[in-house]
Amino acid sequence: MTEGRSCPLAYRYQPASLCGQSTPVTEDVLYVIGGLYGNPFALDEVERMALAEERQGRTVKLVFNGDFNWFNASDELFRGINSRVLSHTASLGNVDYELGTPSAGAGCGCAYPDFVDQGVVERSNQIMSRLQDIAGAHPDIQKRLSSLPRYHCLLFGGLKILVLHGDPESLAGWGLAHESFAAGNEQRIEEWFRASGADVMAATHTCLPVLWTGEVNGRSCAVANNGSAGMGNLRSDPRGLITRISRAAPGIKPVAGVVAGELCVDLIPVNYDVSAWLSQFDQLWPEGTPAALSYRKRILGGASLTPADLVFPQGD
Repeated sequence: MTEGRSCPLAYRYQPASLCGQSTPVTEDVLYVIGGLYGNPFALDEVERMALAEERQGRTVKLVFNGDFNWFNASDELFRGINSRVLSHTASLGNVDYELGTPSAGAGCGCAYPDFVDQGVVERSNQIMSRLQDIAGAHPDIQKRLSSLPRYHCLLFGGLKILVLHGDPESLAGWGLAHESFAAGNEQRIEEWFRASGADVMAATHTCLPVLWTGEVNGRSCAVANNGSAGMGNLRSDPRGLITRISRAAPGIKPVAGVVAGELCVDLIPVNYDVSAWLSQFDQLWPEGTPAALSYRKRILGGASLTPADLVFPQGD
């Protein structure tokens, strides 16, 4: 296994242990924000969205489920992003783990599967190396990152919401990726619901969004992978996405949504200032740098999916 494709043992956990303890959520709405990738303008917009909901009488809890760092390759931006995110509930992504507690030979810690081009893997390792150099100048932030949990189980509306980064076996697992659902790995996903006792799994890590809904042991269950909050996820659409969970439908039109029990599970757009972010991104990662080669086109034009590609009902 090469750097960037390996999965450190510290990333591993057992599905049956994930919902052994749950933390009650008293707010009306849950935002799960994965893959912010160091984008301060996307964070501005998420906070604005939450404030708009609160002005309409709904309280909102923000939960960051990892990889809130990535493109924030300056001392000021690194400190700013982490200070803001860590004022909320947060758990680790592989990027944040490798910044707080670097693993020998892990590279970026992405555990990229075989279908990801080796050039992407090598560039991600280079991005991580640069970001680790910056993190080293902020030992207090590193300490806070190293103390974060790998997942959260939240009791929300009487249901267990498992908030994780990768999948129920690994911090960097790809079992809840869009590609996994497209390949028909439903049996494994149902086994994870049975083992964990979760009702909803909210993941990120794999950069493409997906929603799944089905019945497991008589329970209505759902998976939401928001793809990325900090860059585009859909064809010709630069908006980020976050997962919104509530009994009430969102005030803005979701890209896609499903229902689990009495809860609405929606992917809602983060319509941040792309021009402002691209200007800052180009200063941090000019033409020819690893991040520019891997991500600049996606920041401008989104990914390959359409909203019709996102929802996988049980049995499809």
